[in-house]
Amino acid sequence: MTRTDPTDVPRPDAQLHFGVFFQGVNYWTIWSDPASGSQISPESYRRVAQTAERGLFDAFFLGEGLRLREVGGRIHDLDVAGRPDAITQLSALAAVTDRIGLVSTTNTTFNEPADLARRLAGLDLLSDGRAGWNVVTTDNAWTGENFRRGGYLDHADRYRRAEQFLTAARAIWDGWHDNAVAVAASADAPSWAQPGAISPVRVRSEQFTVDVTPTLPRSRQGHPVIFQAGDSGEGRDFAARNADVIFSAHGADFDDALAFADDIRARLRTAGRPEDDLRILPGTSIIIGATAAEAEEKAAWVRREQVTPATALAQAGLLWNLDLSDHDPDGPLPKDDPRPQDTSGAFGAARTADSQAVVRQWREAADANGWSLRETVIHLGQRARGHVGTPQALADKFARFVRHGALDGFNISPYLVPHGLDDIVDLLVPALQERGVYRTAYTGTTLREHLGLRPRPTNRSGA
Repeated sequence: MTRTDPTDVPRPDAQLHFGVFFQGVNYWTIWSDPASGSQISPESYRRVAQTAERGLFDAFFLGEGLRLREVGGRIHDLDVAGRPDAITQLSALAAVTDRIGLVSTTNTTFNEPADLARRLAGLDLLSDGRAGWNVVTTDNAWTGENFRRGGYLDHADRYRRAEQFLTAARAIWDGWHDNAVAVAASADAPSWAQPGAISPVRVRSEQFTVDVTPTLPRSRQGHPVIFQAGDSGEGRDFAARNADVIFSAHGADFDDALAFADDIRARLRTAGRPEDDLRILPGTSIIIGATAAEAEEKAAWVRREQVTPATALAQAGLLWNLDLSDHDPDGPLPKDDPRPQDTSGAFGAARTADSQAVVRQWREAADANGWSLRETVIHLGQRARGHVGTPQALADKFARFVRHGALDGFNISPYLVPHGLDDIVDLLVPALQERGVYRTAYTGTTLREHLGLRPRPTNRSGA
């Protein structure tokens, strides 16, 4: 039998996990729709987080932006823009939610371990063990201009810094003995903490010199849960050595998702970890209709609203490395050949190393289908990343994905804020529960428990 034989289900009791990705800066969210709410309003965050919690999601996940996105040195004003400090925002949400995890995307390139570890530990304590940290690196020079060092790090250097950063952060989180303040319960205690129960942390590495005495105890879950999203070889290896959860772009096609999952499990074995020690949550969008035809019609509308005429010109302009603002988005593709592109990452825009091959593909498809420039971008401008269908069909599809080991769940990007989760929570979640593939209640209180991760990490300090 093969891994995909319907009679051979390697994980018959596997449960699907959902997170919601509140992106902040993107063109996937349809900001122009009358039903769209503010991206920087506390009410929008509250509404999305509470809807996700009603749907028994594992986590509310925030993107990060230290500077508005730029293209060619100019602010890219076609995106939704607005990203308050993630830890501040999540701390506010901790007060209006009870169970859902709260995950901050915070980069290691332009932060320092002693400060960030303390702020993340504060979120973990305020939320009673619901915090997570998506460990990311930053690859563009224009973000670096906000900071004293400027510039950007080479790809390999970014991950070396990230690993040294995480090592220092974990040492800081483990700086307090688990029973450090137990003696304070006694009125006769000579001090508020046991002698030697709080250990100074001294870290010397290529990137950091840290000398700090931690100020906070460990939370109910020990440490914030570590998320990671890199898809390069270095990123996958970093996740295999360090992360509890890995995000990916491999969740639309079953075979692609399974190949990614098998690769990650192999890297886990190489790192000396069990295969089930890491949760795989691809990013996705989910569009639901009462019938398959209705779902496809809605999906076509969503994509057209996401790729406005101006967005189509901007996306094609990145591929051609030309200013196409004077082109007709409803006309043909540019006749010019694309210019050579800078692939260093210095400009902070997603670019392809082989633009000539992509342009040839676009032209062939546009000619064969009679597509305009905008229609070509709608169909080919972004890798397939979503799922479309009825609640019943999607529930069957997702049950197959998770029970055959292709993934552990999805990190969902709503196409509309704050109401984009309503159909998923009201229609899809019940269909998944009917199939026994989704929880019917939270069984724990911490993010680590929601994800079914290993128990609370052992305190590694000498305290």
